[in-house]
Amino acid sequence: MSTARTSARPHGRVDKQQAILAAAFTVFARSGYAQTRVDQIAAEAGVAKATVYSHFGDKERVFREAVRALSEAASAANLAVIEALAEPAEDLAVTLRTVGGELVRCYCSPESRALRRLVCAEAGQFPDLTEMVDDVAARVGRALADRLARLALSGALRIDDPDMAAAQWAALLTGPLRTRYQFGVEALPESELNAVTAAAVTTFLAAFGP
Repeated sequence: MSTARTSARPHGRVDKQQAILAAAFTVFARSGYAQTRVDQIAAEAGVAKATVYSHFGDKERVFREAVRALSEAASAANLAVIEALAEPAEDLAVTLRTVGGELVRCYCSPESRALRRLVCAEAGQFPDLTEMVDDVAARVGRALADRLARLALSGALRIDDPDMAAAQWAALLTGPLRTRYQFGVEALPESELNAVTAAAVTTFLAAFGP
């Protein structure tokens, strides 16, 4: 996990909640839900154990809110990247490589990898969290489909089904990496991420280029 441990005690209710959630996710990702104790979360956040209870009530609520917070942060990061496709580009291939590269890095970030592993590990006890993460992915997919549809209307792409094109674009970017990260935890080198992105752009434009 890349989430830094809080260097000083947080001040204010919102700051404390954010510190607790960040610390909670770090501990849950490291130890799993069953093995995590509230006092460990409090120590990681730099707050009293009673403070965790006063903000969230119990461990399950902390867990759910920590997963929700990181899912929303991941969604916001992906949506911000996709905004670069809002207007037709002079060189679409370059834009797709830039956007695709950033999406790949979002997918491969330590937080995103830890989130996927944690939700899969606890899916039996918390199946609704899997649905929540899927909903976030669907939101990103819809935004990507919208941008691709606009590019098609401008003549930059040939797309009949933007939703399918968005799904295929995402699969080209993440498919080669999914099996690598299914069990592994080591980050891939930039050269490999760039190669995956370049290959995805080449294939995508071969199918949907003008």
